[in-house]
Amino acid sequence: MSFTEKITQIMHRPGEDPTSKDDVPWWLKYAGRALGTVGGFIAILFGLFNASGILLAQVMSFLSGSLQIVIAFIVICCEAPCCCMFIDHVQRLSDFVDSRPYWNRAAAYCLLSLIPIFLDFGLGSLFGCGLIFATGILYGMMALGRKASAEEMRAAAAMEAIPSSKPPVSMRDNLVTNAQPIAHGPPIGFVVSPFDSNV
Repeated sequence: MSFTEKITQIMHRPGEDPTSKDDVPWWLKYAGRALGTVGGFIAILFGLFNASGILLAQVMSFLSGSLQIVIAFIVICCEAPCCCMFIDHVQRLSDFVDSRPYWNRAAAYCLLSLIPIFLDFGLGSLFGCGLIFATGILYGMMALGRKASAEEMRAAAAMEAIPSSKPPVSMRDNLVTNAQPIAHGPPIGFVVSPFDSNV
């Protein structure tokens, strides 16, 4: 058994299928989980720092810090339910989030992390929520999928280089490229009145 197989065996969650259902590399999955967990804890610390602004009567700083703590706690519950096993139904929430596509998690993390920054722009909210935003970016990269292999990209480039029998399509082509020119005289069967000055 190789070292990576041992690590993946240790890191897989209870009840999780050991075979991957998608083509996302294992290290990217665990990097997303690790960044979400560490970023959540750091966001909680910076949220506490921001929330202490209520002592100086900074209400927006307090709201931003409180919201940052709540968002960080949600991220930790989704990414590392083992850290919150004293709370009921955290595992169910985590399983529900894991069953959704990666782009759902990416959009949720990115949008939620921007709210405290807009409420009170400061280093505490920027750095704390920035790590949650980076987790959303990682999940967005997972949603895009794996890049094609070098052989597949070469084959696709070779197919584009082969000339086809169809005429080339340019950006200036439109629907009326093959239209017949309009005659300058009256159409056939049209009776011209001698009083019409336009003819």
